[in-house]
Amino acid sequence: MTENDNQPILERLRPKRSRRLGLSGKLLLLTIPLVMIAAVLVYVPAIANFWSNRLNDRLAAANTAALVLDAAPSGMVPDSLARQILTSINARGVAIKMGQQRRLLASADLPASIDHDFDMRDMTVWSSIVNSLKMMTETGDHTMRVIGPSPGRAQFIEVVTDEKPLRRAMYRFSRNLLGVSLLLAVLTAALVYLALHFLFVRPMRRLTASLVGFHENPESAARIIVPSHRSDEIGVAERELADMQRDLVSMLHQKSRLAALGLAVSKINHDLRNLLASSQLLSDQLASVPDPRVQRFAPKLMRSLERAIAFCQSTLSYGKVQEPAPDRRPVVVEPVIAEVRETAGLAPDASITWISAIERGLTIDADPDQLFRVLLNLVRNAAQALESLAGDAGVRQIRIIGRREGSVAILEVSDTGPGVPAKVREHLFEAFRGAGRPGGSGLGLAIAAELVRAHDGDIQLVEGTLGATFRITIPDRPVELQTFWNERASA
Repeated sequence: MTENDNQPILERLRPKRSRRLGLSGKLLLLTIPLVMIAAVLVYVPAIANFWSNRLNDRLAAANTAALVLDAAPSGMVPDSLARQILTSINARGVAIKMGQQRRLLASADLPASIDHDFDMRDMTVWSSIVNSLKMMTETGDHTMRVIGPSPGRAQFIEVVTDEKPLRRAMYRFSRNLLGVSLLLAVLTAALVYLALHFLFVRPMRRLTASLVGFHENPESAARIIVPSHRSDEIGVAERELADMQRDLVSMLHQKSRLAALGLAVSKINHDLRNLLASSQLLSDQLASVPDPRVQRFAPKLMRSLERAIAFCQSTLSYGKVQEPAPDRRPVVVEPVIAEVRETAGLAPDASITWISAIERGLTIDADPDQLFRVLLNLVRNAAQALESLAGDAGVRQIRIIGRREGSVAILEVSDTGPGVPAKVREHLFEAFRGAGRPGGSGLGLAIAAELVRAHDGDIQLVEGTLGATFRITIPDRPVELQTFWNERASA
């Protein structure tokens, strides 16, 4: 399927996507919140880290100022210089603790109370996140005391400072981070969307277009999708879809030919049934002729005509694609085998040797007419396979073996012909696909398999034998114990 073939189908799909959110839109709506969530997950630890670094910077500056203030003699630092030092580090007061004594090194406009205390010595990541977000949400002029380690002899250092400058710095950092995050989010969302679109959405749209086009004309081979060379799940889906479409196209072509053939056969059988009915009237008159030879062959002729008329009648309903349900009853196998041989024209003096190895008194729980049709189809196929051999091809033989294993009757029809070709075995019991010889249709085996399965049985080709061997297994019907005893008592 070319791109031009897909174009009309894609055009028909576009109005549906305008009324309803398509796969691309859903993908975009899914990508944007995921990227925003990722940006939030990046922002929260980033603002907490910014808050912690600023407080640690205040402590570092306070330690430097503490060294200057502590080095000067007591009371020798002028108030103006102390204020300049505090202003340079954005603090209102600096104090250290040495031993049991807390010493205020410098102070300027100390508040009456401290709003928040932050001890950076045991600050955890979660505490940094909570405290930073809490500070950003607050308003007003609050003060805070920051406690941290001191590199000198002091145990720790304290810095009293205002929260407002730090809050404004956090707002600026958030705006900058938000701008960068939005830019990265847009770029990431675009890249993810394009990648997913080309990797998944376009192939899925191609699959959808192929399904829609194939639904419109399933008998057109031009609507079969051309698989790509992808090795992932989409590639597997494309190849499986192509195989399914090819099988369906082939099946529909066969069904169309079979429907046309069935209509023609129904018309022929309608007239043939009338002709056979007239022949049956003549055979009834022959039955009254006293000639011994006529009396010998007339019953067989009548049974053949009756079977032919019944078969024509069932063929008229072939359009239902269903054989009549078998009328099962115990059938002695040997007379059926003998009738199959006579019908197939395999006389004792024929070039094909006939061997029958049937257990004495073997019976099968089956429909006698349908069992006759199954065996006749197999025997005719075997005879045709042997006739296709060259004149000096060796012994030509058809063998029928019958036995019983418990409640299952087994029949085997074998020949010494060329066997079944390997390419035919896959579709052996399918009409028009299981023909093993030129000019054959494969209907014989297909009909035989359908009749055997109607008896809950099975037919299969036996591997590893000379020529071809078909094994038929037909189980007895389950019988209730009371019914069995009643039949035995009446017998």
